[in-house]
Amino acid sequence: MTETTLVWGGTAAAREAAIAAAADGEDGVAILIEGLASGQVELPSATRVAAGCLCCAGQLVLQVSLNRILRQAPRRLFLGLASGEEHVGRLRAWLQSAPYAAHLHLTPDLVCP
Repeated sequence: MTETTLVWGGTAAAREAAIAAAADGEDGVAILIEGLASGQVELPSATRVAAGCLCCAGQLVLQVSLNRILRQAPRRLFLGLASGEEHVGRLRAWLQSAPYAAHLHLTPDLVCP
């Protein structure tokens, strides 16, 4: 199972910095980020998807990107979310349902100030 952490809140730069600090050069880490790069933190291995609510309008994009990442069997996955707090619960529930429940172990969220 892939340990999965949702990273949300704050600015894009704050989310990217939090992911970089948590990943800290570990092997087997995948990063999926919603939105454009801030330009302040380098995450060269990150997969980026267009900004837009990933649990609503962007669900298909998330599904395709997530499936591609999971084929690589990462040990850990960080999902950086630009959308607000109101959608995190829905996204978490979606990730805990089939087929992702069999592949992802959700860890506590990383909330940026």
